[in-house]
Order: sequence, then C-alpha cells, then structure tokens
Amino acid sequence: MNKPLILIVEDDAAVRNLIATTLEMQNYKYLTAGTGQQAVMAAASQNPDIMLLDLGLPDMDGVEIIKKVRGWSNMPIIVISARSEDRDKIDALDAGADDYLTKPFSVDELLARLRVTIRRLSYIQSVKQEDDAVFVNGDLRIDYAAGCAYLSGKELHLTPIEYKLLCLLAKNVGKVLTHTFITREVWGSAWENDVASLRVFMATLRKKLETDPSQPRYIQTHVGVGYRMMRIE
Repeated sequence: MNKPLILIVEDDAAVRNLIATTLEMQNYKYLTAGTGQQAVMAAASQNPDIMLLDLGLPDMDGVEIIKKVRGWSNMPIIVISARSEDRDKIDALDAGADDYLTKPFSVDELLARLRVTIRRLSYIQSVKQEDDAVFVNGDLRIDYAAGCAYLSGKELHLTPIEYKLLCLLAKNVGKVLTHTFITREVWGSAWENDVASLRVFMATLRKKLETDPSQPRYIQTHVGVGYRMMRIE
C-alpha cells in the first residue's frame, strides 16, 4: 500500500512534535489533534489510515474516543499512553484499540509497531478476505466454507470450541484480543470473565497447532491481557 495517513492525537506539544518529526523523517503523511473533539472530527472528516492515540486528553478520555471511532471505522488504533496498569491496557484493547505502547517509548519501537500495523493493513487490502475465503498463515490453512483447518497439509482435528477460537484469532491476525473479548465472542457475555476455561482450551489448541507449545509460533500470550495470532511471514 502507499504510505498511510496517520492521525497523531496527543495534547503534550513536545511529545506530539517528537512523533510528528519521527513520521516526517520516514516520509509518512500525518495529521495532528490536541483534544478528543479534534481527534473525532479529524477521524471522521480526513479518513486517516492509522490513529496514534494518547489516552489522557484534556476534554475526553481516550477510551471514549476509541468507542466513538469504532462506531464507523475499523482503522488501526495504536494507544501511546503513560498509563501502564494492566487494567488500562485491557480497557483500551476491549474498546477496540489494536496495540498499546507505554510511555516513555523509543522511536524505534514506535516505528516497529507501525510497520507491523501497515503490513497487516496491506494484507487485508490485498486479500479482501471474506468469511467464505481461505485463510493462509505460514503452514496453517483454514477453509471457512468447509469448516476445516489444516497444518502442513494435514487436517487438524479440532473440537468446535477450538475451531471457533482459531477462527476468531485468524480473523484478527496481528491484533491483541483480550480475555474478555475472546470469551464473550466464543461463549457469550455470561462467560466473559471465565479466563480459567479459556486458558484450558487455548492450551489444547496450542498442542494441536504448535510444533513446540512452549515456544509458540502462531499464538502469542500477552500475560494478564489476552492472546494474539502472529502473522508468519
């Protein structure tokens, strides 16, 4: 894809200028917003490809912005925040953020997170994946129409829950899914806090999917937060 348009939402002028300068040096196009209201208006009117979002804005909490934007847009949102507690990360990811970077951050890490996000955007745009399509990631292949998954050409014998978990992760490849989001999507709202059951099913899925479950290639654990399916290049 062409260089994406990135919306920087940050009320601290020094941090905003640092991010803007970093993007400019990498030839990225960008917009800036210093308040939540400006951010929502820019997201709606300028149609940026990616949002870099600070949570602590003067007029609106960043989580509220994520929820508003998710009402009409699936653009990737990378949170950049001084809030480092697991609860803050989980709330932002549950609201619809795609990634979470804690301040103080390195410029190199920010650029690396951006590259990962851009690769995922490029993949989505090139494949235009629909529910009845075939998903391929490394040696993993999921035929959604047939309801089957294969690893290195051999069919995986999955339980219905394992298959549902695998599909949910695959359809959000590269994105951290929180425990609450996964359990709600797979079992329903009554089970959304049953992390213990999720861990059991994830362990059995990994045994079937990973060559070495202790060093997983496909499903990455984010301790205290959730899981992410990694894109195998």
